[in-house]
Amino acid sequence: MHFALLGLTAETSLHPGTGRRTGVIDLPIMREAHTHWPCIYGSAVKGAMRSQARRMGKDWITDVFGPDTDRAHEHAGALAVGDARLLLLPVRSLSSHFKWVTCPDLLRRAASDARRLGLKAIDLGPAHARIKDDQVLMPAASGAAPAQQLFLEEFGFQIQRTDLSALLGWLSSFGSEPKGFEEWLKDQLAIVSDDMFAHLATHATPVTPHIAIEHDRKVVKDGALWYEETLPPETVLYVTLAAHPSRRADSRSGSDLVLRQTLELFPADRPYLQVGGNETVGMGWCRVSTVQSNLEG
Repeated sequence: MHFALLGLTAETSLHPGTGRRTGVIDLPIMREAHTHWPCIYGSAVKGAMRSQARRMGKDWITDVFGPDTDRAHEHAGALAVGDARLLLLPVRSLSSHFKWVTCPDLLRRAASDARRLGLKAIDLGPAHARIKDDQVLMPAASGAAPAQQLFLEEFGFQIQRTDLSALLGWLSSFGSEPKGFEEWLKDQLAIVSDDMFAHLATHATPVTPHIAIEHDRKVVKDGALWYEETLPPETVLYVTLAAHPSRRADSRSGSDLVLRQTLELFPADRPYLQVGGNETVGMGWCRVSTVQSNLEG
């Protein structure tokens, strides 16, 4: 088998919707049941990749993704696509530019996913697990004396500075522009406690009201008001790919070819994928980076 880890950086708002109402939000985003962290289910990511391959006119769609539904009994696809898991959540700051917020559990899980694929992972060490709810861990600063307090949404945190150079180097490979992403992260990265992140991931995502207009009278239709949740631009997620040899009886495509064909969907001059709903209003655009793979050459 061959494996790859992809980074997805949202360049527009994302609405990976669940299609059901929860509380006051009519159209919430997908979330993991046990953590309530935002995610994009693997089936949605795989469907977006299949649509991308169809738009690009690829002739290997059946090998990689499997046949259409009416012929699904013939064989399975050769590519396993994991959920798009959250890595960095952009959160509004009342005292500075927005911050990319994460927590020890998110980082540990990303490292564990990379190790499962046999790829390079960061060793987080014990320091990240000792963050208190009123503290935020940020990279060591240089130059003028840095601020001692940070406000994220309505919460104030005491800043703890430490050397995060190894973590910054690893996280930079997930970003949309790896060459400049590490420098940006030095100012933007904020690691909060797991409990505090759970609150921010639940309550700091944008919720937007929408209306429908009567065409003739140009007024709001009766009852046509709904609230829609999104993931904001600059959200960073990652996806695991596992390629098997083709399962089609008359194909000899190995797992290495299956993975190479999949990565062809994201050429260097246009490495984009549109995923989730509301694509006709520009939502869902992600820049894709290949973080690592075990392909040779």
